[in-house]
Amino acid sequence: MTTQDWNAMPDEEFRRTIADFCARNLPGDLRGLPNRVSWVKAKPWYLILSRAGLLAPAWPAEYGGMGLTPGKHIIYLEELDRSGAPQMPDHGLITVGPALIMHGSETQKRKYLPRILSGEDVWTQGFSEPNAGSDLASLRTEGRVEGDEIIINGQKIWTSWAREANKLFILVRTNKQVKKQAGISFVLTDLPQPGITVRPINMIDGRDAFNQTFYDNARAKLEDVVGGLDKGWTVAQSLLGAERLWAGSPRHALKFLAVLERTAEAAGRSDDPVYLDRHAQFVMDVEDLGCLYRRAAHSMGEGGRGYEVSMLKIWQTELSQRIMQFALDIAADSGALGLGAAPDDPLAILHSYIESRPPTIYGGTVQIQRNILSKNVLGLPS
Repeated sequence: MTTQDWNAMPDEEFRRTIADFCARNLPGDLRGLPNRVSWVKAKPWYLILSRAGLLAPAWPAEYGGMGLTPGKHIIYLEELDRSGAPQMPDHGLITVGPALIMHGSETQKRKYLPRILSGEDVWTQGFSEPNAGSDLASLRTEGRVEGDEIIINGQKIWTSWAREANKLFILVRTNKQVKKQAGISFVLTDLPQPGITVRPINMIDGRDAFNQTFYDNARAKLEDVVGGLDKGWTVAQSLLGAERLWAGSPRHALKFLAVLERTAEAAGRSDDPVYLDRHAQFVMDVEDLGCLYRRAAHSMGEGGRGYEVSMLKIWQTELSQRIMQFALDIAADSGALGLGAAPDDPLAILHSYIESRPPTIYGGTVQIQRNILSKNVLGLPS
């Protein structure tokens, strides 16, 4: 495929194009996996999408993306999910890439964006700390400027895929004399490097994608500060908006809805009136989610404050949890044995249930999102 104006293509033709591409090119061993896959396993599919110009649906075309409208983007996601395409380590695509496009210098864009698309750089995120999760502005990891470098000391937690990444974007405190939001810088650096220790966090479902990272005089270049020294909070806010847009994508709820449908079929409940009633409600909820997603994406694209993204994140993450709770109810006692699971993973339903739990916490808890809406939309006191 070559670069083209995808948005000029009729929706049904675009849908067929993406569906046909996935049918022809998605490796069979990557179809229908219950969780995100490692970079080593995902890389062939990542590169297939990249070579076809289909890797970055939300990036502007001038930077190698597809430049899709929100409506086309939803179609893209729906067809990738329908094909069984895996979720991949994608911080470069959905977080640091958009942050660079919006706030990076031309030198930084030329240096890093092509390497994200080519798969040469795999990114991990150093934001949360043990005592600065939802209150991200309270972070303590320090960045001390020495000449043309920043010396980093501190600790981060929940750094996804840190053991597979070769690049890190991190928030550090570079000024302690101003209010907490004003003294933070957004820094890019290498990983691994002397001074950075990565320790895995073993999850309840056996995965170890999350890590703790410790910084002892780690180094970054001053030229790799994005948005300017002490200006990182603005960059972080736009990145979190993009991350919450991703967290609120209908893609997640659609995936869990498919798990529910497989579970009901395996349990012989597909014609049960109780199941049909709840399933119909979930389908309508997902349709509402799609409408809200288009609205939020349009608002962010037009430079709006993006408060819809907070509502989007609440709706999608809580909807996904309701769907998976009902899936376990449908499976009943057999849920522990994996009823409704993919053939190659007898515990897929449990993986999916567990996977539905943390999104209400990361990227800003749903409680924080409700506070944002109450203050900025409803005008309630802090």
